[in-house]
Amino acid sequence: MTYEEARVYLDEVSKYGSVLGLDTIRELLYELGNPQNDLKFIHIAGTNGKGSVLAYISTILSETGFHVGRYVSPTVIGYLEKIQINGNWISEKVFTELVEEVQRAIVRMETNGKASPTVFEVETAIAFLYFQREHCDYVVLETGLGGILDATNIISNTKVAVFTNISRDHMGFLGNTLEEITENKAGIIKPGCVVVSAAQEEAVRKVLKKAADKNHVPIQFAEPDKVQVLDESYHGQTFSYKQFENIHIPLAGLYQIQNAATACEVLLALQRIEQTENKCEKTSKKSVYSMEAIRNGFLKTKWKGRFTCIHENPVFIVDGAHNEDAAKQLKKTLERYFPQKQFIFIMGVFKDKEYEKIVQIMLPLAKRVYTINLPNKDRTLDADLLKQVIEKNWEATATKEESLKKSDKSYEVCSMPSLKNTIDTAICQAKEDDIIVAFGSLSYLGDVMRLVGKVEKIEK
Repeated sequence: MTYEEARVYLDEVSKYGSVLGLDTIRELLYELGNPQNDLKFIHIAGTNGKGSVLAYISTILSETGFHVGRYVSPTVIGYLEKIQINGNWISEKVFTELVEEVQRAIVRMETNGKASPTVFEVETAIAFLYFQREHCDYVVLETGLGGILDATNIISNTKVAVFTNISRDHMGFLGNTLEEITENKAGIIKPGCVVVSAAQEEAVRKVLKKAADKNHVPIQFAEPDKVQVLDESYHGQTFSYKQFENIHIPLAGLYQIQNAATACEVLLALQRIEQTENKCEKTSKKSVYSMEAIRNGFLKTKWKGRFTCIHENPVFIVDGAHNEDAAKQLKKTLERYFPQKQFIFIMGVFKDKEYEKIVQIMLPLAKRVYTINLPNKDRTLDADLLKQVIEKNWEATATKEESLKKSDKSYEVCSMPSLKNTIDTAICQAKEDDIIVAFGSLSYLGDVMRLVGKVEKIEK
């Protein structure tokens, strides 16, 4: 099997769709010898911020000398980005070999009358096999969808269960209320772990605290009032949090410091776990979490597509804001970094997202909006339909605000035939002080970066 054939095989598997539940992944991993049982996990659930917190933690642990696996979804730059060790992607050769091994296990399952796994379950099994064979000290992984029935939740050896911001997303799949969504995500809490959470709404805090108490495990929430912002710009920011002083992160966005504070709490939890284990083993082993390694880890963290500047003159920002809460954060960040500026938006969204709410949040900042179709033709909201949604909301806004009266022609929305044409047009028409922002879905931002010249290759 070649790498190309492996990808074709996975495309065929993807036709089974997405099915929540652990029975099939349990059977698949049993056929593979349960590689996940030999690994220690930092498991991350949440609505927004999972990837950023994962990037901080895994980079810092790598800087301290650990062999760290990371499993992420969705990816931005390329397919193999989802499985990494110490920031290095799995090779095509190794990936292909593991696909062949998993394929043989699936044939055995099907022969015995078992259900066929989904593509996410297959990819998760491949990741666990890879991390086991490479003897990873820790695996940092984020859930795919929700928590309790997500394929990643098959793991049992969770050291830290981490929760980033939890808000309303995937309504219906995960629950109809914020409390129900949180209960679903709280399913990653296991007996014997430590729970760390970002600051949350009170309703979310109560559910997480209840789940932690039920499993008899401690829980620590990040404390925003202990964050001191020392410097900030759209190129990066510096902050202090508790004993973590003068920490610089190259990631911009107001929410990134809160994500970094959550990562700091995870480090404190790991230190406590390490100290407890040392006492139980009656060793005098010193902690490897030096402040120098922590600072270097934060400084070296990369997480493309999350409020990333990819061009200057005009400034061009890409951000994966794809739900209501993320749009609110993006708007606040743009207003903070670029006061009194005018914005040109490039927007592509999935039709199963609350795109009208995103439009209503972002529209007051817009001077011009270009709508596009996303690469996933089955899920994309047609660019012409998105244009109609924007026009409808712009006209509604114009009736309320005299400065936006339609007769003033102070706004423009266009559906575009291609992404390249959209980018070329936006840059060409932007004035010197205009800010271009592409957002709505992570799925097309890698292509945006390639077309603007910030990424050499986008692997499909």
